[in-house]
Amino acid sequence: MLKIFEDKAKLSKAAAELFVQKAQEAVKQNGRFTVALTGGSSPVQLYTLLAQLPYREQVPWEKTFVFWGDERWVPLTANENNARMAMEILLNKVPVPEDQVYPMWKEDTEPEAFAQQYEQLLQQHFGQQTPQFDLILLGMGDDGHTASLFPGTEVLHEQSRWVQAYYLEPQSMYRVTLTAPLINQAKTICFLTFGANKAPALHEVLEGERNPEKYPSQLIQPQDGEVVWLVDESAASQLAERY
Repeated sequence: MLKIFEDKAKLSKAAAELFVQKAQEAVKQNGRFTVALTGGSSPVQLYTLLAQLPYREQVPWEKTFVFWGDERWVPLTANENNARMAMEILLNKVPVPEDQVYPMWKEDTEPEAFAQQYEQLLQQHFGQQTPQFDLILLGMGDDGHTASLFPGTEVLHEQSRWVQAYYLEPQSMYRVTLTAPLINQAKTICFLTFGANKAPALHEVLEGERNPEKYPSQLIQPQDGEVVWLVDESAASQLAERY
């Protein structure tokens, strides 16, 4: 599903409404809401809205479990840390229990070992059930990457692991990411995409030939769930179809 908005403000408002809807549905059906947040600039306005009325009071925070889709392997105190941003803008301002928030970071731990620990954490959370997030928020880079699924990386070929860590040479840092097979189990996956710099990649991902090695966002094709693309006019400017 593709929804095009005039600007980032209207896109973010729609994302906040979707967040509330999915949270309420999940708690009504299963007694809890499991979400994976995204980093970067895309969700900042969304998180700001969720921390304010009326959205803050519409989300059942006490029954919400917060994970992340990916992370730069930097401490929680670092400006580049996705979890730090989400905590400062959103999570520290709403009544979500601290022990239900799971950032992708641990002191004195190698990233590969942490990825295994995070996968075990997810296994414990989901138990015998299918590892199915109620909502995964994703951004998309102007190179077509999403989460830490970057073009030309080995993690794009992962078939069984839920979480992977690897060294990303162009950025000279380790990244930790949920893998495509796990993401694709989600009930709802929501891409937040705005800006003219995203237009070429969005066109290729949605309308170009299938080439996930070059445009990893094409890997996101849920088995039983839905993908919702929330994009602004600038990002949609090269699309031939408006669906």
